[in-house]
Amino acid sequence: MVSLSVYFEGPFWVGVLEMVEDDELRATRFVLGSEPTDPELYEFLMRHGSALLTRTADARAVPADTRAAGRVNPKRAAKLAARQAARVSTRSTASQEAMRVELENRKQEAAVDHGARKRELAEYRREVARRKRIERRRDR
Repeated sequence: MVSLSVYFEGPFWVGVLEMVEDDELRATRFVLGSEPTDPELYEFLMRHGSALLTRTADARAVPADTRAAGRVNPKRAAKLAARQAARVSTRSTASQEAMRVELENRKQEAAVDHGARKRELAEYRREVARRKRIERRRDR
């Protein structure tokens, strides 16, 4: 059985290819860089899949967990699947956090710029009003 997991680790997205044969587990880790979309991941696997499988087959084997081979209660399987799905969805929180921080920084910069523009506009309006007052006095 071969499985592929993609998750966020540090600044990069990482893929882990696991192969289970004869109660032995072999794994290979590879760095993907930025977050891959499904088509990009498919293209990557089509291009480098055979080399990854060869690398995984040549990796050192460790004993696989034999408990997973038995029949699993359907409720437990649903619970494990939900837990796995939650873990997969929370792996991207680091990238989402980075994007959120960047958005907050941009919002603060925009607020500072907006405040400066507002003060300049108020100063301009005061100057225009002052000039009008002076002009009205001169016309008398």
